[in-house]
Amino acid sequence: MRVLRPRRTLAALLGSLLAVGAAASCTAAAHGDDGRPGGGRRAAPTPFEALLPAPVSARAGGTGYAVGPGTVVRTPRGSGAEVRRVGELLAAQLRRPSGLPLPVVEGDGDGDRGGGIRLRIDGRAEGVGEEGYRLESRPDGVTLTARTAEGLFHAGQTLRQLLPASGPGTVPGGEITDAPRFAYRGAMVDVARHFFTVEQVRRYVDQLAQYKVNTLHVHLTDDQGWRLAIDSWPRLATYGGAGEVGGGPGGHWTKDEYRDLVAYAGERYVDLVPEVDMPGHVNAALASYAELNCDGKAPARYTGIKVGFSSLCVGKELTYEFIDQVLGELAELTPGRYLHIGGDEAHSTPAADYAAFMDRAQEAVARHGKTVVAWHQLAAARPAPGAVLQYWGHDRTAAAEKERVAAAAAAGHRLILSPADRLYLDMKYDLTTKPGLAWAGLVPVRKSYSWDPGAYLPGVPESAVLGVEAPLWTETIATRADWEFMAFPRLLSLAELGWSPAGALGWESYRERLAAQAPRLAAQEIPFYRAPDVPWQR
Repeated sequence: MRVLRPRRTLAALLGSLLAVGAAASCTAAAHGDDGRPGGGRRAAPTPFEALLPAPVSARAGGTGYAVGPGTVVRTPRGSGAEVRRVGELLAAQLRRPSGLPLPVVEGDGDGDRGGGIRLRIDGRAEGVGEEGYRLESRPDGVTLTARTAEGLFHAGQTLRQLLPASGPGTVPGGEITDAPRFAYRGAMVDVARHFFTVEQVRRYVDQLAQYKVNTLHVHLTDDQGWRLAIDSWPRLATYGGAGEVGGGPGGHWTKDEYRDLVAYAGERYVDLVPEVDMPGHVNAALASYAELNCDGKAPARYTGIKVGFSSLCVGKELTYEFIDQVLGELAELTPGRYLHIGGDEAHSTPAADYAAFMDRAQEAVARHGKTVVAWHQLAAARPAPGAVLQYWGHDRTAAAEKERVAAAAAAGHRLILSPADRLYLDMKYDLTTKPGLAWAGLVPVRKSYSWDPGAYLPGVPESAVLGVEAPLWTETIATRADWEFMAFPRLLSLAELGWSPAGALGWESYRERLAAQAPRLAAQEIPFYRAPDVPWQR
């Protein structure tokens, strides 16, 4: 979602920053924080206290397990290829920082003096659901228990945090029981404004998965570029993809590259949600095919950052053949349940035409066996049964707009919350941040964290919230370094808000746990923003 506003004056931004601080303080107090100044420092948290996202229950006690040259990763005998794959991936993730061999073997290893990291499936495990787990650390080994392979994967990510960021170490003694608060915990990346390769997106998948973020929404098309090959309309990628903001060469993904990304993410329990924005944000498509324009004339490719000027031709039947074929190919490539059809900032599409178009676009999604996700502007039209709305408003969003979203939620539509003044990762941290925009205000780390998704929108109960998502729009972001700097550490706010129980939320404890992630982020060569009110560990 994008609203490009006139440049804000320095005075306006300073006022915004003061407002941010006040809002964050008020929200922190609502979460039970003690209100100490940001510079106050407590003792460094213990490994169990430092886990991020915070688990449902963590109890330290007893002697832990020393991971060493004799350690093996044990998968249950006869558990199947998926659990074996989780074990192999965990071993690979632990080998890199520890330098240990960590072979993967089958069998629980009872009585084996070498100990090990044991993966166990227990369909009756209590308090963990389909994604949760139990972790127990004793002198003879660490046992990870879950109902599903996905739960074991999440347990493995917690285990990684209990070990040093580099070198071997000891897993502290104790027990953890954990499960997520929300089913949908997402991040979005815009590869349309600036093109990024599948390799870079794969790196982001790894970064998301280690903090239990389970969805990657990919914004594939916009005015500036079309990034996925479509067989039935090949010029979308070859011509519409050959550009980007600022006039760069752009690029696109082949279908095989997209399939590989879907498979890579799936192995890490990250679902891919592709977005083809419509009926606006379509200049790249209109430039590629003159016949999609109402006047039959193709516009020039666009390299700026304005929004709201393009629209598909609602009155042409060819338009609906186009979206049906595009969505059909995308559905065939995407095993997940959702297709995102945008629907935002269609300022050049009259309201009645917008509603009629979105009716037919939603029908096309259903015809191809998928569930609609759209930006929350769909609430002003006719959301199809089961459609999910993604809210990207902010504190200054009109009350009437919020009321429409609440009415859609009351009618049974689940919501994904992406408030722009909290979770938009392309908003500047402060006045000195070089990349990014500030139309929604400045978003320092504290503000990105200090709110409760279950009580955010008036009239929307927690039961109506499917989850949360942090979008990264790339009008001003053209390099991996800028991408990761803007995402981290605010992405970790998203991870905790999506996973941890409401009672665990609180800025004072969070900033200590966030600080403990610094060595891990540094070891992974992630160029993160060192927020001044976080006591970063070295």
